[in-house]
Amino acid sequence: MALTNTIITSWKLQEIVAHSSNVSSLVLGKASGRLLATGGEDCRVNIWAVSKPNCIMSLTGHTSPVECIQFNCSEERVVAGSQSGSLRLWDLEAAKILRTLMGHKASVCSLDFHPMGEYLASGSVDSNIKLWDVRRKGCVFRYKGHTQAVRCLAFSPDGKWLASASDDSTVKLWDLIAGKMITEFTSHTSAVNVVQFHPNEYLLASGSADRTVKLWDLEKFNMISSSEGETGVVRSILFNPDGSCLYSGSENTLRVYGWEPDRCFDVVHVGWGKVSDLAISNNQMIAVSYSQNNVSWYVVDLNRVKKSGSVIQGLIQDKPIPAPTSALGTTLRRNYERPTTSCTGQERSPSSEDEKEDKESSAEITNPEDYKEIFQPRSAISRTPPKRTEPFTAPLEHSFSESVLEKPVAVVTTSVTSPSRPVPIGLNAGDFLSVTSVMGDEEALAQIRKGHDTMCVMLTSRYKNLDTVRSVWASGDVKTSLDSAVSMNDLSIVVDVLNIINRKPSLWKLDLCTSILTQIEELLQSKYESYVQTGCISLKLILKRFWPLISDTLTAPPSVGVDITREERHRKCKACYKQLKNLSNVVKNRAEQVGRHGSTFKELQLLMAPLYC
Repeated sequence: MALTNTIITSWKLQEIVAHSSNVSSLVLGKASGRLLATGGEDCRVNIWAVSKPNCIMSLTGHTSPVECIQFNCSEERVVAGSQSGSLRLWDLEAAKILRTLMGHKASVCSLDFHPMGEYLASGSVDSNIKLWDVRRKGCVFRYKGHTQAVRCLAFSPDGKWLASASDDSTVKLWDLIAGKMITEFTSHTSAVNVVQFHPNEYLLASGSADRTVKLWDLEKFNMISSSEGETGVVRSILFNPDGSCLYSGSENTLRVYGWEPDRCFDVVHVGWGKVSDLAISNNQMIAVSYSQNNVSWYVVDLNRVKKSGSVIQGLIQDKPIPAPTSALGTTLRRNYERPTTSCTGQERSPSSEDEKEDKESSAEITNPEDYKEIFQPRSAISRTPPKRTEPFTAPLEHSFSESVLEKPVAVVTTSVTSPSRPVPIGLNAGDFLSVTSVMGDEEALAQIRKGHDTMCVMLTSRYKNLDTVRSVWASGDVKTSLDSAVSMNDLSIVVDVLNIINRKPSLWKLDLCTSILTQIEELLQSKYESYVQTGCISLKLILKRFWPLISDTLTAPPSVGVDITREERHRKCKACYKQLKNLSNVVKNRAEQVGRHGSTFKELQLLMAPLYC
């Protein structure tokens, strides 16, 4: 037998405890791929060097959880938006705060720096986009058009356009000079999580919760590509630096796409969970994800990933496919004109207000050695060339050659993390390790069947209930279908029906509201995250569609004579108002919580503001 070593394509680089409470946001520095900023429910922003275990700097000043973060293009500044709607901008080289920007009425959930450096854009749960002049410390323009939270913002490479992605399933393109919307892309069927401009050509990519990645032509303003095959929500996208392909990150999977025609070059399974951000350095992809207060780094070796060639999914392999037109060759589209202004900020003298902010906020350097190595050399004259970062070394994966089949062997497993740990004298590790016996067929089947009967009974019951609801739904009576689901006293059935209705908001009628608002109250207080999410979406749709009608009906003067239709509508609106009043207390209590649900409930609290009067 021979034991051989093979280099793997992707691996977990490191896992750290990033905050004292849950991590709520993070971002990688795209210029270096070696810098990470994390925001937490502890109201702090921590700065890390990729692959190093200790925090370089901890930035304080926010009084509510940090919901989003962004580096500028030179990675010398970082801005963070909080759940309260405020923004704070720090200078990492000087280790001090530069600005505090106020203006949003709800949580800030997206940020981006202008390529020219002195402007930044912010998007909020209040559906507004604000453009800020960092030098003047004020909002210079507000863009209105989205109807729900703005989840991602991206400036074009030439700095003339701004793209925005929203929970309302749309992508909008804004002209910064004219101060108005250029166009709107509406092909996504669910919330759009991320947008990114092509590094050279007039192309825009977007990734959505509808499990698709779409590409848009910014000359003709039409869709030129839509992916198929994503197994989960698309959370991150990134163009290759030369623009030849697009990387898409969803749960545990990296996909590589081409366009014109649509192609999937490669699929790499990475155990990164819900990946939050991607960057490329030394032809390696650096990816980060978080869970609770832990952050994990992953590396994908792009030298071992297919970025061109034939399709691997969905097309006939025998037919040759024309090579894609990339940024390396002749392009059919216009290229961006790059701004000549550097993104490095100019020095300014602090005002009295800034001095007050300095007292309220701080930049605590927790690792002076790493801080000097990463940030200080930029502002000092160096006689030697800057130190070049080396690619991360891939761990070796053990595999057996064909000779393993010739005779049985004993394999000894050693610890990867502590190869040099000394063996205690006088102790035999075998005395403490149980011998793993080979499981027989009957024992294996018994293990598989464990709990099977209970699960079958539960699924059979649920299937019968859903089949009953479906038969009523087939008659076209949505109200009766929903009533039958409610009468079954099974919230899972109610959630299934609501998810269908929410996909087509036009199905919502005032009659449905009177039937379901009591159930929504139970969903909002459920311990299951999916139930809470469905309850929030349903309540949001009800408020947006029917609150104006309910309010106008209840405040209208009494009618003259008998109007049965009006009286019936008044009765339904009064019942809905009473139920919404009860729900407003639940929403108010949940809005005080931190985390993602707290942000959602704050948005609902804004919509229910008239009920608190």
